Order: sequence, then C-alpha cells, then structure tokens
Amino acid sequence: MRKLKIKGKLKRVEGVLRVPSDKSISHRAVILGAIASGETVVHNWLEAADTKSTLRIVRSLGTKAHYSKGLLRIKGRNYTFEEPQDILNAGNSGTTARLILGVLSTQPFFSVLTGDRSLRERPMLRVVSPLREMGAYIEGRERGNKLPAGIKGGKLKAISFFNKKSSAQVKSALLLAGIKAEGITEVTEPLLSRDHTERMLKFFGADLIEIPSEKGRTVKVKPTDQLVGREIFCPADPSSAAFFCALTLLAPKGEIILKDVLINPTRDGFYRKIREMGGEITYENEREFSGEPVADIKVIAGKRLKAVKIKPYEIPTLIDEIPILAVIMALAEGISEVRGAAELRVKESDRIKAIVENLKTMGVRVEELEDGFLIEGGRKLRGGYIRTYGDHRIAMAFTVAGLLAEGETVIDNPLCVEISYPRFFEDLKEVVDNFTKLLTF
Repeated sequence: MRKLKIKGKLKRVEGVLRVPSDKSISHRAVILGAIASGETVVHNWLEAADTKSTLRIVRSLGTKAHYSKGLLRIKGRNYTFEEPQDILNAGNSGTTARLILGVLSTQPFFSVLTGDRSLRERPMLRVVSPLREMGAYIEGRERGNKLPAGIKGGKLKAISFFNKKSSAQVKSALLLAGIKAEGITEVTEPLLSRDHTERMLKFFGADLIEIPSEKGRTVKVKPTDQLVGREIFCPADPSSAAFFCALTLLAPKGEIILKDVLINPTRDGFYRKIREMGGEITYENEREFSGEPVADIKVIAGKRLKAVKIKPYEIPTLIDEIPILAVIMALAEGISEVRGAAELRVKESDRIKAIVENLKTMGVRVEELEDGFLIEGGRKLRGGYIRTYGDHRIAMAFTVAGLLAEGETVIDNPLCVEISYPRFFEDLKEVVDNFTKLLTF
C-alpha cells in the first residue's frame, strides 16, 4: 500500500479553488432523479467512490443514467424499478445504504443489500425498525442491524416517528418511503439535521411541510403520484472545503477563496465555530443553487485562534468536520472540548479513537471521552505515523496536520481520500507553496 510522506513545514497557502461538489446533494440527486418521472439533469455531480455506489445501485434497479464530464442525466422510473439480478453493493457509503433501504421498501420484489467490510459493521436498525413498522420486510445480521440485509417491500402505511438521534439518513429514508405510503408520514427530531432531502423533495414536487413541535421539529410528507425530474446544480461541498479553510487559517501566510460552497445552516457549523475561534472567514457573493444557499468563502491566514467548546446541539451541523476541527483545536490556545459526538464512533472508522490516537502521536495532550474529547492546544505539532483506518476524513485531516508539523509525518493509506475527494492531493498542489518538496508518495 502506498504511503504518503510529508517533510518540512508549510509556509504559504494561496489561490482560488472550487472543491468537489457536495456529496450529500449528489447522492440525493441520483436517488430523486431515479424515483421521479421524466429526466433529471445534474450539473457538477460529484464523481467519487461513495456517489458511484449510489449510481451503480439505481442502474441495477433498471434506471438509465449517462454521465460525462460533470453532467449526469437520469431517466426517472417513477418508483417502478426492476428486480435486481444480483446483490446490491453500497460500498463504503452509509448514505447510500440507508436511503436505498427506504426506496427498496416501496418495491414489491426481493433484493439484497450489502457493503464493504466497514459498512457491514455500521448500525442499520435505526432505519430498519421504522421501515418494518411501515410494513417492509427486512432481515439481516444481528436481527437486521448489520448488512447484508434482504428486503421485500410493497404496500406501506404511514407512521409517526421520533428520530431521537436527529439522523438525516434515517429521516431521508422514511420520507422516501413515505412518498408511496398510505397516509401522512411524520418524522420528528429534537435537533434540526441536514435538510437536503426536504429541500430537494419540494423542488421535485412533493407535498411536504415542516413545522416546529414541542419535541423539536416535525416534517410531514403526503403520498405523491409522481415527482417530476428537474435540473440540479450541485454546490461545492463544505466538508471538503473545510480542509483548505483549516490549512489556510493555520498557515503563516496566505489567502484562499473557496468557490460556490454550500452554506446551508444545517451544514455550516464548522465555519461559524472558526469565526468564534477568531478565524477570519467571510461569505461573499451569496446566492442560491437549486434551492440551496451558496457563497464564495474567503479565508485569511495568520490569525490567532482560541479554544472553543462544541456542545451536543451543535454536532449535527459540523459532524463531518470534527476531524479537521480537532487539528485546528490542537493549534489554538486553550482547552477545547467536543461533547455529544458519540455518533463518530460508528462512522467509516471510530473517529473519536482515530482522532485521539493520532493527535497523541503528534505530541498533543488530548483526553478521550465516551462522546468526544478534550484537547489542550497551543503546542507545536511533531511528525508521526498516522493510522487512517481507511477513513477519508482522517486521512485528509492529518495530511493538513502533517503540513503544519515539525519533522516527518507518514500517512498509512492516503488513497482512501477517493471515497469523497479523489483530487484532494491535486488541489493541494494548486494552493500549497513548494508542494513537491513537502509531500512524496
């Protein structure tokens, strides 16, 4: 396996960059395009390992789709899919698996869904249980909690479900199933999770309303005869942009402009926290892409950063950015704290463990908690051997850390970045001064 060696210390970051398109929106564009009628055209679709898994599955269900140079055309099947001839494989993508479970639950045929070794260990009962309650037959390992799973769908009935973990994937699966259920499907969550599915369902013509409730927020969807294919423009992924934001903030000198970044308030918690830490970040040229707010983000290097606390209610808005936020915390002054992030333990890796272990390797004082960690920041990072556990966000976060550390840093599996950001190292080369002297494979 190829390893990445990082030697020397970053001096300057400079440039204008459009990071890859948002993964969450790219997944949903494929799925909604497939369940709608007519043609859906997706501009700037993210071509990465996870999103390819979603596209591969809808094609296995009889959906015709053509992709070329960032443009994806999907011929919708109006929820009438073909029985798959083989096992459906979601690869490493939890979003693919959980949302597709919702779609398959509406279909009157038998299918089997699996994933790679990592995904087969991630919990599925959180979505399987309410889908069973709606009338789907789903069985799998550990009573349906682990893939592979067999699904036999068909006629569903609406339910009212309390989404206690505020999981956008669970909410999305139930809404996708609810479109074809008898009655009004309701999902209530204590904290607002990502709302891309709600926005896109409305954009495609679903009868959906969102209302505050005593327990938080409730989304209701009525059955719909057909959704209508649309033209979608995918914004840049704020989670991918976060790595370059962090790199610039922590560099001695420089400035970067990140183009077309999604600033949906359910997703931009990282950027709000950076401002709270004293970082200089501004949103410029604010506008809207296909119902989603977008801006160009300007980041200035060299500002003094202070410690910050992440509270449980803030976690849904920045959960994917916590690995890179931890690197920033390690170099900020004071003790930073993350709580309420136990969900990180069942991501592509146990991210709490991976963050703590790798920060300690780089000389950081950090205490692991059941649902987060404490970081004593302000010390220089030292190079070390980084274990990614095959997790793309750990690999990218600690590549950034390595560029800021003294001595040599080795990343054990840098190519796992292809799960969400295939051109990560090419983009680094565009904005990092003396790239070829700093990084070697």
